[in-house]
Amino acid sequence: MARIFDVVEYPNEMREEIVHRFPESGPGNFRIGSQVIVRESQAAVFFRDGNALDVFAPGRHTIVTYNIPLLIDKIGKALFNERTPFPAEVYFVSMREFADRKWGTPQPIIVRNPNMGLGVALLQGFGSYSFQVKDAQQFVTQIVGAQGIFRTSDIENRLRSMLLSKLSDLLGETAGTHAVPELIGLTEELGAGVRAKGQDDFEALGLTLKSFYIENLKPSTKSAEELRAMGMLDMQTYTQLQAADALRDAAQNPSGGAGLTAGIGAGMGVGSVISQSLQGMTGTGGEKTTPQGTPPSGGMPDVMTPAEAASFLKVSEEDVVAAITAGELKARKLGNAYRISKEALEEFLKG
Repeated sequence: MARIFDVVEYPNEMREEIVHRFPESGPGNFRIGSQVIVRESQAAVFFRDGNALDVFAPGRHTIVTYNIPLLIDKIGKALFNERTPFPAEVYFVSMREFADRKWGTPQPIIVRNPNMGLGVALLQGFGSYSFQVKDAQQFVTQIVGAQGIFRTSDIENRLRSMLLSKLSDLLGETAGTHAVPELIGLTEELGAGVRAKGQDDFEALGLTLKSFYIENLKPSTKSAEELRAMGMLDMQTYTQLQAADALRDAAQNPSGGAGLTAGIGAGMGVGSVISQSLQGMTGTGGEKTTPQGTPPSGGMPDVMTPAEAASFLKVSEEDVVAAITAGELKARKLGNAYRISKEALEEFLKG
């Protein structure tokens, strides 16, 4: 036999709870005349047999026929001549604003970036948002179901996915008229756009999107392997970026020479990195000359001096010698001179 409740209330502040069912499990027995107490920033949805019969605003409510007229159809008019208990549930819904919820981009968002680098950009960002229940009955019936407790953590993944989808769409649209450096400076306008785009989807759940803030939006740093796995690179570009990664790793070695930087970022500056460091390898661009002034011809020779290898890599001879000394580039020492095979240089570029 279910317990009979003459007073129904949930005084908890509900800071992380959106909905709390009373009782949490099983049916509760109520009487005509039972009191329902709803706190400020709460609403109470009265259910019987899976159907929402009424919504109570903050205050003290007595269960009577004029308060819940649909009870007559559900349990029969004869019941109201006595104080016979009847089973029902009450769902207390927090109507406060759930603020400072965090969002971030687990994967970079791809946008067009014409005439720069690869022609695309990878952007990552993070920020905060807030939401509020707008229609308590709709939210309970569509989202909560029969759960005894429904917390913010139960729906945040879904809300973040919706928001990131809207942000991705908006960035794609805005990139058609603004370059990536300009996009990064439009965080307030982009935040307002996401709020406008996401409002209908939130309202379909019985919620309202109160705010959406972009705290940071910047290019992503991805390796050539990660970009290729995302389907962003053809084989030629992939090979070029591998070479750039190899040069960057060599520069980070404490014994390295000039301190090269070859970050591939979000496609910004990739074109200049490739053209400066790899034109000699791909056979494109203008005439290349060795430090001795002899232009390389016929591609990479089978055996090279450090200066010749530096010519193909477009780095200094000291950087090549530093890579040899660190054991990263295989070379044969003959007297005081190094000789580098074509195979050793190709292996070095593969990382």
